Amino acid sequence: MLALRYSTPRGDRVIWPNQYTWLLRRGLISWDEHDRWGLSEEHIRDKSNADGTAKLIALGQVLWFVAQSIMRVAHHLPLAQLESMTLSYVPLFAITYAFWWIKPKDVLTPSVVELPIMSEEQLTTFELMAVSHAFDDEGIGNQGSLWSIWSLTPRVFEKEAEDRALQDARDKLSQESEIFTAPRRLKRATVLNEEALAKHVAKETVVAHWDPEVYHSRILWPINCLFGASFGALHLICWDTLFPTYVELWLWRASGIASIVSMLVFMQFEKVVLRWGGPLTFISLASPFVYLHSRLVMMGGVIAAFRASDPKIYDTYVVSTYWVHIA
Repeated sequence: MLALRYSTPRGDRVIWPNQYTWLLRRGLISWDEHDRWGLSEEHIRDKSNADGTAKLIALGQVLWFVAQSIMRVAHHLPLAQLESMTLSYVPLFAITYAFWWIKPKDVLTPSVVELPIMSEEQLTTFELMAVSHAFDDEGIGNQGSLWSIWSLTPRVFEKEAEDRALQDARDKLSQESEIFTAPRRLKRATVLNEEALAKHVAKETVVAHWDPEVYHSRILWPINCLFGASFGALHLICWDTLFPTYVELWLWRASGIASIVSMLVFMQFEKVVLRWGGPLTFISLASPFVYLHSRLVMMGGVIAAFRASDPKIYDTYVVSTYWVHIA
């Protein structure tokens, strides 16, 4: 998403998906020109540093590990805590690979293009649609520095929500400022509007914000919740595995259940911000706190279990029993 940029006098800036879509809808560019912009499938594939073979090998390794785990359970052999935690990542791995199978990897050289000729008003509108300037390369602030790797890639729907809130605030303030229509009060009205607007659109500390298209989908959202709960659920495969102490066993069980419940609760809130809005605010903020600590407890349980592992985790089954032999 950050590999398509446009030239500026200071360097180059990212062309975000909403900006590219805006150019297309305004007829300023044509999709027939996407090859010239470095958006052809061949051009993108050529820049990728990972091919299908490497991905197939990784997929094969994961499938073999899953098969081995299933066979161990079928033979009533216990799984180590580390194995159950590894299994918990498999559903997340699967959904990520499904979406990223054709996604280029480690594209280091962006495609820098020249913007089409636009009026001053169009150019201003285009630049205001930028989701973030943290990833531009104009030598401003921390752009291009190692600190930029800590910046989270913003999402287009968050920018659109912010723009809608800003426009709603402007509309509301324009109605409230009608009392200042007299010429001698016009300057005062402008000052009041700017101050009030700043209060209306104060920056929020966003803890989580789900994509509205996914959140309101009757198909995608239940699947998303299922995958979210699967991480804690798969840890419970070790429900009867031997732990060093009885306390650690029940900490593992409680943490697995807590991670499932807290994640499902947390996923019911489309947007979570650090602002008091009633009792539900406490629940929305407490659920990720509980989930994070349950994850930490399970990670600690995996490490602690090494000091007194169940000897049966080293037992194996005879694989040749399941191969088809042709006499």
